[in-house]
Amino acid sequence: MSAFEALVEVRLRPGIADPQGSTIERSLPALGFDNVSEVKVGKAIRLHIEADDEAGARGQVEALCQRFLTNPVIEDSVVTLTKAAS
Repeated sequence: MSAFEALVEVRLRPGIADPQGSTIERSLPALGFDNVSEVKVGKAIRLHIEADDEAGARGQVEALCQRFLTNPVIEDSVVTLTKAAS
């Protein structure tokens, strides 16, 4: 078994309203950030997983995303795996 660190980035799918991102974007000019646009808000989930290999770990994390961590109707996820430090 090998240990992996997984980072799951959950984002709204294109075309889904992002009221948090819109609120932040509207506030930025008043704070002096006139050059920032297209603000999107999502969530990051970090976890430790043990599996036989990277493919097995990725498969488990992607299944976890589909079944529990995301709403697949309105959200997409990106999984980044790295080998855990020993």
